[in-house]
Amino acid sequence: MTSSPSPALSRQAWIMIAASAAIVTLAMGVRQSFGLYLTPMVMDLGISRQTFGFVLALQNLLFGAVQPFVGAYADKYGAGRVLLVGTAMYATGMVMTAFASDALGIGIGFGALVGMAMSGVTFVVTMGAVGKIVPPHKRTLAFGIITAGGSLGQFFVVPLAQALIDAIGWQNSLTALAVMLLLIVPLSFGLMTRKGATLAPRPEGLPLGAALKQACADRSWWLLFGGYFVCGFHVAFVGIHFPAYITDQGLPASVGATGLALIGLFNILGSWMWGVWGGKYSKKHLLAALYGLRAVTIAVFLLVPLSSVTALAFAATFGFLWLGTVPLTNGLVAQIYGLRNLSALTGLVFFGHQIGAFLGAWTGGLIFDATGSYQLVWYISIGLAILASLANLPIRQTPPLQRPVSA
Repeated sequence: MTSSPSPALSRQAWIMIAASAAIVTLAMGVRQSFGLYLTPMVMDLGISRQTFGFVLALQNLLFGAVQPFVGAYADKYGAGRVLLVGTAMYATGMVMTAFASDALGIGIGFGALVGMAMSGVTFVVTMGAVGKIVPPHKRTLAFGIITAGGSLGQFFVVPLAQALIDAIGWQNSLTALAVMLLLIVPLSFGLMTRKGATLAPRPEGLPLGAALKQACADRSWWLLFGGYFVCGFHVAFVGIHFPAYITDQGLPASVGATGLALIGLFNILGSWMWGVWGGKYSKKHLLAALYGLRAVTIAVFLLVPLSSVTALAFAATFGFLWLGTVPLTNGLVAQIYGLRNLSALTGLVFFGHQIGAFLGAWTGGLIFDATGSYQLVWYISIGLAILASLANLPIRQTPPLQRPVSA
């Protein structure tokens, strides 16, 4: 019996994927530039690296803590409404930070407002809408394309942010980026009907409460949560502290900015490739391989003599591994726990990512202020990568009710 050809993605699906990728390009591109502000804000406001790191750690924690509730709202009422509110909060937080004069001001702007806003304008909300209308064999590919949007933004927005800081100062550059974020408003209509609901019909599945209970009782859920925790630690530490690490070692600041841009550039390829592979091979095995490669990449970076060439080579390699976890992890959540509550469930597992991001951002500054070096944090990052690689192997990729009862 010959198999029928796989159905192509519909025009409706491509519109939603394109709008989602563009939204994530703007939202994540701006967010990935925040590490560039560490040095000028520490100098001008008289705060420590630990304080700056804690503010961005708070941002990451709120990003994750609010995400399940935002995701549940988007599942019920549509992604469009969430995107509009999130954009308004994001732009407001950026402007408040531009006018801040102390740690409290940047804590409210960069920390609280931007952190909560990010939950409404990034992966969980956009992928939750897209995941409901694409066929299963195309889902990780669609997620990979959206994830690549965040990297495209990093590639273009990070150098733009550095140019703005150099030309008009960090305060005015924040305001300029806030204005650019308003482009999310027209893009959000690509995920709305006239009434503001998502374009897809409501999938079948368990009610939210039962779905959450089922997930939290499943060991595989917590293994995904733990792996995502490590991803968040890596992304926050490297994204925030890598530029400062580079200048501490005597290399030009431009190398750090270029490194962040290269991470974004190579993650465009990486997100797409991991998404393609996730539609063909075991997602848990791909996640184990990805985390293992992170451990090797960091170890090699520390072993070879540091130069502009090795720093940029590390950035390119780590960029290929940067957010490939997103399509794979979200694809596994959809595969195991269904589509009805996809935004809420991916939001909940994403909270693990953001707990890791909180610690990666904060402990980076904390350990540097205590020891004068980031070396210990790099070693911790290697150990966590190895643990995450091993944690993904026992994950059971079938829905809980379809698994054989253990003897």
